[in-house]
Amino acid sequence: MISFYNSPMLRLLLLLTLLLPLSSRAALEIEIVGGAAQQIPIAVAPFAQSATLPESVTMVISADLRRSGMFRLLETRGVANIPHELDEVKYPEWASLQAQALVIGKVEPVAGGRLKVSFRLLDVFKQSQLAGLEYDIAPSQLRQTAHRIADVIYEKLTGEPGVFATRITYVNKTGKRYTLVVADADGHNPQTILSSTEPIISPAWSPDGTRIAYVSFEKKKPVIYVQSLVSGQRYVLANFKGNNSAPAWSPDGKRLAIVLTHGANSRLYLINHDGTGLQPLTQGNAIDTEPYWSPDGKWIYFTSDRGGSPQIYRISPLGGEARRVTFEGSYNVSPRVSPDGRLLAFIRREGGKFQVAVQELASNQVQILSDYGQDESPSFAPNSRLIIFATNINNRGILAVVSSDGRVKQRLSEAGDVREPSWGPAVN
Repeated sequence: MISFYNSPMLRLLLLLTLLLPLSSRAALEIEIVGGAAQQIPIAVAPFAQSATLPESVTMVISADLRRSGMFRLLETRGVANIPHELDEVKYPEWASLQAQALVIGKVEPVAGGRLKVSFRLLDVFKQSQLAGLEYDIAPSQLRQTAHRIADVIYEKLTGEPGVFATRITYVNKTGKRYTLVVADADGHNPQTILSSTEPIISPAWSPDGTRIAYVSFEKKKPVIYVQSLVSGQRYVLANFKGNNSAPAWSPDGKRLAIVLTHGANSRLYLINHDGTGLQPLTQGNAIDTEPYWSPDGKWIYFTSDRGGSPQIYRISPLGGEARRVTFEGSYNVSPRVSPDGRLLAFIRREGGKFQVAVQELASNQVQILSDYGQDESPSFAPNSRLIIFATNINNRGILAVVSSDGRVKQRLSEAGDVREPSWGPAVN
């Protein structure tokens, strides 16, 4: 069995693909290994809710905030009177805990078997409300609603959008079976959308979050499929002669950049989302692969060895000359542009290590973000703040998350190995 880590050029050639044994559909376990330099002290008062409900809103919100690395969660068990309404709050009690912010709320049954979830975010020092919302939901939506509350809290207190209510996808394998899994951003609620005895690689979310393009080897060669997350139906996007690989959606969702390989050459092509209108984008004898669109749709970034070593270039989707983007180091692959267009994440090989790096596109300054040495497949969160990637620890693949400044770090692991993560878009 071939490992990407033992032969990095196989990934560049798109011949990598035999993943190490992966695990099944258990939820990912998250370990926080780093935090922001300054954390906001916050208290999440236990919500009033029935013990028979499927989720604890308090626990989900608290776990989200703690996992972000931006907050210091304060212990509330010593507080005599836990408030659920605004007029029940005694601000001096919370100030004595050194809380800057306080979250209160409750979950109540309403007609039709539904639930009303209400919460308030309070500024303890100013003794004022920062946010307050109510949600009318089905019980099955309780966990997702807690994520949305955490997103509101995060944005109000940091000024950046939260990503707790988003989803991720990744590939795992148990025995001889590969599965493509979609889960909440915290690893919970994993759902298998494809299961196969052949490898699955390169999952890519559509901009509206309703479809995933991926490469499957079920036809004994790499073929690109697009699958609906709503209906489960799928269709073949590209099954041309040779290898069909590395799908990347345009920002408007109308086209994809893909890689077709004939013999030793791999080149970039554009294709309509329904599989029509194939047209070449790059020419020549170089290996061009791993395309990724800029968020404004003006550029397609890609990996190429046209300069003698794997580096990152960009080209207009209208064609023309490709321009080199990375100049530091002799090996830079797997480009991913942040949703805000400021940063380029990629994998750099230096001193025998493969690590996640980011480059500011305006200044070209580069920073290594990860502490590992066998990283692959970086993918930005919708707020551009976090990057998820796959790595290898003790001969076992795990997922890891790092903030774009390198300060906040997490590890997401299962009993086996996981690969090929991709962070889904923010969808209302």
